[in-house]
Amino acid sequence: MAQATDSAIAPRSVRSSGKARLLARWPEWIGYAAFLALFLYGLAHTYWALGGGGFPFGADDANPEYSAFEHVGRARLAPWLAAGFLLGSAAALLLALPGRHRVPAKALYGTAAFAVVAVLGTLADFRILGNLAYVFMLKFSAINWTVINQLFAVASVSLLVVAALAHQRRTTGACGNCGRGERGAEWTSPESAARWGRKAVHIAVAVPLVYATTRWAWALGFPLGISDELWEEGKEDHLWIAGAALATMGALGSLLTLGLVQRWGEVFPRWMVGLRGKRVPPALAIVPASLVALMVTIAGIMYIRLHLTGGFDNPKEDWGATVPETIWPVWGVALAAAALAYYFRRRGTCGQCGRG
Repeated sequence: MAQATDSAIAPRSVRSSGKARLLARWPEWIGYAAFLALFLYGLAHTYWALGGGGFPFGADDANPEYSAFEHVGRARLAPWLAAGFLLGSAAALLLALPGRHRVPAKALYGTAAFAVVAVLGTLADFRILGNLAYVFMLKFSAINWTVINQLFAVASVSLLVVAALAHQRRTTGACGNCGRGERGAEWTSPESAARWGRKAVHIAVAVPLVYATTRWAWALGFPLGISDELWEEGKEDHLWIAGAALATMGALGSLLTLGLVQRWGEVFPRWMVGLRGKRVPPALAIVPASLVALMVTIAGIMYIRLHLTGGFDNPKEDWGATVPETIWPVWGVALAAAALAYYFRRRGTCGQCGRG
């Protein structure tokens, strides 16, 4: 009873330090978190495979035209997905358990890689990025069941990849928290990261501007890359004004990427009253950049897939409506690389291993 009371009245700083220690120990529990998420989702697909209602993918999707399994129903698709997620959960558990196992590490890493490629390339699509706008507008009811499941699938396989990273560090003697070994890699040094990170930032800024150019042209009355018929239809529905507004938001967001290599991305500028001169928390830049990188990559993969499978009408005449999105994976990879370089530059001395 006394222990419970002491815990309840513990100072906020003590409770915060406990959370910090828990986060610092993520290599110890991330594999179990991945196992739990994948196992539960595997059970959900088992339920759907046995005839349960609410299956969110394939022909049962509210918008099956976006799905890689447009013509595949629950009875055929759900058993395969159940097997895949349950297999992934088994791999996650093996990655989490200490000691050596009969299953080679390369096989476990390959399972993780296959899982993330399969989910990003087939189950997830651009609706994750589109529904982000609803979140900002506080229209949570507009987010549909399929998108919720896409988010859970992406999060689950992402945990599996991180579990594989933690396992690789543990078995090679590197620090589980920061990844540093006794001999640091040259490319992860702050100086080297500054060089290749700057190149990544330039690419991450340029790609969305290419996309935005087409939308701005339409709003200004130039049907760049689309037929006159399609342009007139969009003009009547005021789609091009809305498209230009969204493109402008994306372009402004891409300019924020410059903060990953500029001083104002490390120290709050003078005009930010109350924050001026203070250090920018690294997570404030790394987390949003990583999430955007993931979402635009998923969206770009979907556009590439639909082009390859003939999912668009008049792709040659209306190339401006769909081709610019196919280079989004370049944007996503570049943005992820820029965020990684920013992390390498700002991570400092590791609180676990003391390496810096």
